[in-house]
Order: sequence, then structure tokens, then C-alpha cells
Amino acid sequence: MNKQIILKNRPEGLPDTNTWELQNNPIPEPQEGEILIRHHYISLDPAMRGWMREGKSYIPPVELDDVMRAGSIGEVIKSNNHPKFKEGDFLTGWGGVQQYTVTNGENWYAVDPGLAPLPMYIGTLGMPGMTAYFGILEVGKIKEGDTVLVSGAAGAVGSIVGQIAKIKGCRVIGIAGGQEKCKYVKEVLGFDAAIDYKSEEIYDAIKRECPKGIDVYFDNVGGEILDAALSRLRMHARIVICGAISQYNNMNNVQGPKNYLSLLVNRATMQGMVVMDYAKDYGKAAKEMGGWLAQGKLKSKEDVYEGIENFHDTFLRLFSGEKMGKLVLKVIE
Repeated sequence: MNKQIILKNRPEGLPDTNTWELQNNPIPEPQEGEILIRHHYISLDPAMRGWMREGKSYIPPVELDDVMRAGSIGEVIKSNNHPKFKEGDFLTGWGGVQQYTVTNGENWYAVDPGLAPLPMYIGTLGMPGMTAYFGILEVGKIKEGDTVLVSGAAGAVGSIVGQIAKIKGCRVIGIAGGQEKCKYVKEVLGFDAAIDYKSEEIYDAIKRECPKGIDVYFDNVGGEILDAALSRLRMHARIVICGAISQYNNMNNVQGPKNYLSLLVNRATMQGMVVMDYAKDYGKAAKEMGGWLAQGKLKSKEDVYEGIENFHDTFLRLFSGEKMGKLVLKVIE
């Protein structure tokens, strides 16, 4: 049987146990030109919270009674005359939160499990890593000597953003929650400084660590931290809007930036980015980041939990902060 997580209700606020239903359904059979993939790992990302909402967005919402959308990686265990993929191939794509999926192979990509651990292909070498790479280089347009501030610095995207900025010769300050994460950001990832938003006044801390202002702010959280960063911009600063995890479960009005006039005063830009816009260049990014990993310049951390039946509790770690690096769910039994 195929264990699947089905979206049953659109949550208001933090998703509860009624949001999804664990179902056991027959394993699908691939038709002519299709393949059957057995998932090993599922990617858990903050963006999944937005995909449950109705309304206009960069991607259609997950429909009620459908399998919850998610990135995945697994092995082809059956091929029905597929022209490209064969049994034994490992592929990554949008397989959803389930143990098996059938696909015609469109938007699925082969990976080599001998070159990197499978979870890394849905982390640093997957969507989060691509988001970090193109977000900081193409949208942030960093240059040597820039002061770069990153929120969510211990997370899947933020941790890579800061390391890339360091590789490119920037001074990097990370914002994270708690002493353990701040220590990780500085001592393991090599950031120049870290701000603990849980124990420090955020405006004062940013002023302390960015005395001459901010050239690039990479935003993963929104809310008050975005406002604080806007207050410390340098001339021609760039703000990359990647996410707003502090607002995803907000049951009231979303808290938007009050200090936006700083953009005018400093001739700064604030731009949203969605990683899918850069799909044609994923290969280039993966090759460069793979080189950094091999050279020890880039560190990758995957926080792996087991059991598809534990999806709800594991998913909530995205919002409680009880994880480090990329959150991954192992679903193979």
C-alpha cells in the first residue's frame, strides 16, 4: 500500500491535526511511458504553508483531497517503456508527501547517490540551495566588501546564503533564534557575527553589528525583523524577499513593512524571488556549489526525521524553530 498525506482542510493559523489525513491506498501502476518511483525522502519547506491557501500566488494551491505537494527524492522501481529513465535510477522532483508516485518523468531529474547523500539533493543541491544561490547572486547582486544581513540564518536557505556571501568576500551577519543556533552560524558556518532575535532588541543588535549600514538584506522571515533591517540600509542597498515565515500562520492582517520609505531615501530596491524562475540554470548552480562542497568551502546540514505518519509533528518544526539546516522526512520503510 501507498501511505499518503492528503490535504483535508485549509488551516487558519498553525496547521492542526485536522489539516491532513494519512491514507493507505493501492500503489499505482505505471502506464505506457511512465515510471513508478519509491520515495526515500520528502522535503519539508516553509513554502508548503502558502501552498495550502486559496488565492493568487506564484503557484496554484494544493486542492483539497489531493496529496500534499512537496519535493521528493526516490528510486525508479518500475518503468513501462519510459524513454529516459530506467529501474534503479534515482530521481528528484515534485512527488508529494507519499511513499510512491507514478509520473511521465516531466520535471524529474536524475541524481547520482554516489556523489552526495540523497537528502542533500533536496537541500543544498536542491530547491533551498538553488534559492540561496540565485537569490543572493542574481537578485542580491552581492559584491566583495558588501555587508550582508541574513535572517533565518540557521535554516535551509539562510545558512547557504550566508556561506555563499562569505565565499564572495562579503561581511556576513546572521539572525537566528537561540544561543545554539547563533553559535552554529558563527563557529560552523563561518559568519562574521550572529544576532539572537529571541534575547536581543533587534534594532539595537543590527545597529551594533552593521554600524555602517546594510548593503544586502536577505529576508526569510518578514515582520519586525524586516522593518528593523529597512531602518539600517546603505545607499543603493538591495533587499531580497525570499520568505516571511513569521507571517505564514498569522490569523490577523499580515504585518507589512512600516519603514519602506527607507527605500526611497537610500535609492534601494526590494525584490521578491521565486526559485522556479531560474530553472534553466540549475545545472550551472549545482556544479558550482558541488565544487564548493568538495573544497570544504560550503557546509551542508540536513535534519532528518523518520516516518510519514509523523509528518504533522515534523512539519511544525519549521515554525517552532526545533530544527537546524534543511528539514527532511524519511518515508521509506
